[in-house]
Amino acid sequence: MKTKSIILVLALVLFAIVACKNKTEKKEITTEIVNNPVTANGDYDTSELPKFEFPERNHDFGVLIQGEKVSYTFKYKNVGGADLILRSAKGSCGCTVPKWSREPLAPGKEGEIEIIFDSSHKKGKQVKTITLLANTQPNKEVLTITGEVVISNK
Repeated sequence: MKTKSIILVLALVLFAIVACKNKTEKKEITTEIVNNPVTANGDYDTSELPKFEFPERNHDFGVLIQGEKVSYTFKYKNVGGADLILRSAKGSCGCTVPKWSREPLAPGKEGEIEIIFDSSHKKGKQVKTITLLANTQPNKEVLTITGEVVISNK
């Protein structure tokens, strides 16, 4: 019995050592590419900061049949003077899922945020928001999707 216990403990230790090794190489974003000229006294120059430019911040899906999954891609451009880093994009509920690139966006370049809306278990007028956090000033942008979910007569 003692031998089985020792073997079990050694196996667990070996498993822990192997499991804790980080085999994937993560690309790290350093603070060197984030230039935030905002000061405590309120005097600052935003010309060197990244800046979002959205042709539209709202999208209406119109009438949807309950259970439909629809998507829309918001396009944006970095019209600022530094790389734009979109740190997070969160939907106001689990039915709204954003997908975006985690790579820094150079000045003058364009990016996209795909929003997938699942109308399952929803009915009536739906208004959902997607909150973006980035290295811009202000650091928060909000996108909105809407739609009218109806129940099928089938």
